[in-house]
Amino acid sequence: MNKRIRQYIGLLSAVLMYYIIHEGAHLIYALSVGAFRKINFMGLGVQIGIYEEQMSNLQLGIFCLSGTAATMVTAYVLTLTASQICKADSKVFKACLYYITIAMLLIDPLYLSILCGFFGGGDMNGIALLFPEWAARIFFGAMLVIHCLLFWRTVLPKYKRAFMTGEPDA
Repeated sequence: MNKRIRQYIGLLSAVLMYYIIHEGAHLIYALSVGAFRKINFMGLGVQIGIYEEQMSNLQLGIFCLSGTAATMVTAYVLTLTASQICKADSKVFKACLYYITIAMLLIDPLYLSILCGFFGGGDMNGIALLFPEWAARIFFGAMLVIHCLLFWRTVLPKYKRAFMTGEPDA
């Protein structure tokens, strides 16, 4: 299979998995506290609608943190298992997990440290009910730096070696 097609498949799988994991965590939490309203489809995005008035500030803060916690746990699991993933015969499978790892490592820390101020806050609005926004943004900025280093020093070299072996697709 063409490298460019594998990259597109990997990118699409990363977007889908990000939404499934991040928004799925929001959904599970909203259901667990009885505040789920509906799933909103907005263009290419998905958002879990809740009844905010039925939630305390603590519950709303946890709701907003749940998606980020889920993506970060997934990122660490994928990073820790990268060596095993790279042993797979399928380059498509490896490409998908490579892009999913990148998405899980970088999207939430980037958004919550830098971009949230430009897009209405999103999850930061709820996180700010638990911690001062400046402290949360500094924390997620530090996580972004750590995750970039983790990617650069751990994930990237393993996948580079795996893709250089020239194994056929399964």
